[in-house]
Amino acid sequence: MSIFEWNVWQWLAVFQHEVLLFAAVFFLIGAIDDLAVDLSWLWLRWTGRADTARIRRSELQQRALHGPAAIFIPAWQEATVIAQTIRHILAAWPQEQLRLYIGTYRNDPHTLAAAMQAAPGDARLRIVIHDRNGPSTKADCLNRLYKAMRDDERRMGQLFSTIVLHDAEDLVDPAGLGLLDQAIAGGADFAQLPVEPLPQSGVKWLGSHYCEEFAEAHGKAMVVRGAVGAALPAAGVGCAISRSALQGLCRMRSDLKPFDPASLTEDYELGLTIAENGGSCRFVRVRGEDDLLVATRAYFPSRIDHIVRQKTRWVHGIALQGWDRTGWARGGIETWMRARDRRGPFTAMLLLLGYTLLALTLLLLAAANLGWTDPQPLSPLVAALLFTNLGFFVWRAIWRFVFTARNYGVKEGVLAVLRIPVTNLVAIMAGHRAVVAYMRALAGGALEWDKTPHDRHPAEAALPITPARPVQV
Repeated sequence: MSIFEWNVWQWLAVFQHEVLLFAAVFFLIGAIDDLAVDLSWLWLRWTGRADTARIRRSELQQRALHGPAAIFIPAWQEATVIAQTIRHILAAWPQEQLRLYIGTYRNDPHTLAAAMQAAPGDARLRIVIHDRNGPSTKADCLNRLYKAMRDDERRMGQLFSTIVLHDAEDLVDPAGLGLLDQAIAGGADFAQLPVEPLPQSGVKWLGSHYCEEFAEAHGKAMVVRGAVGAALPAAGVGCAISRSALQGLCRMRSDLKPFDPASLTEDYELGLTIAENGGSCRFVRVRGEDDLLVATRAYFPSRIDHIVRQKTRWVHGIALQGWDRTGWARGGIETWMRARDRRGPFTAMLLLLGYTLLALTLLLLAAANLGWTDPQPLSPLVAALLFTNLGFFVWRAIWRFVFTARNYGVKEGVLAVLRIPVTNLVAIMAGHRAVVAYMRALAGGALEWDKTPHDRHPAEAALPITPARPVQV
């Protein structure tokens, strides 16, 4: 039969076969990429280089810092959470050498009022009002906090030794500041603590899907990156920069400010830029005496529109802006890691193809059962690719379960596997939205802080904090 005599079902079958071959090949490439990270982590674990150290929280909480530490928290429309964050930080980190800088905007009086009421009389708190209307970008607000810190340094006649970045909704760990201070004093120019999203009982399928993503990213991928000497991308929270490294960032820019207001993911770029300048980066992963990670905890978005908005910003800034802003580093390892960071839009396209193929396959099977067309057998190559990818999918699900269960328990580990379709759907939506936003930016669209709102704070889930007097230096 000539192809010109094919009916619509035969054309659909040919289309299915060709697209299936394309998708299966690239799914396999991605699976091999992930397998390389898995095997690297297993080797590090076998050789003891991935072991997680143990500490006593109370000792680090009470220990004097090696030098003054500035905590930067940019805040736009965060009136519901900023006061709890301030109170928690000042209670969890009692060191007198701490200065907490809260960046607010002149057109956001509610956040300003909440911050002012949080810790009256505590001299360690600095509330900084931006001299422009918000929202600008997070990087722009951080630059305003940097200026306020420089003013304090001139008044004190002393430089800060460590700058720590956090977000307005964060629940800091009592040992966090002590660990970051140790890392910077020990020679690191940049140090990052793990981030641990908190499970959300009422929205298991949405808000809690961040748990498994960060469990693997900060339990495996970051460990491997640090071990192979690749640059460590900052998470934007629970990360510290040495004063000298921050000054180096300033020297790279014509305005002598450390952060680029045009960047959507200034935190991701931070670690990469410091490493490119020859700085030492360190991922600090330890557990306390209670077996919990020393980590930054928070409730992540739980509404689908908020989740997609946040992940759009990540994909846009890391995968798309990253091509323009950070380029490709020299060296195979670093190139590999940056390629992994930037595969989000392509992965979203493959996932969309995968679900489209599933629907098309079900349609063709139904047509064959109804006698409308003849069943079309898979070629040996496509069948082999499908079975191989199925094996890799099972492998990936096992890893997701193990890492999630280690941090959150078996129940959450099972839910992490069941949430895989939800995670894929979010990736597809965010990938599409990020490409549209990137094209709009290329056309000259303005950038602003497209942040997600926060309506509750995890202070009720805080780790036990022993009331402490400020540490005397």
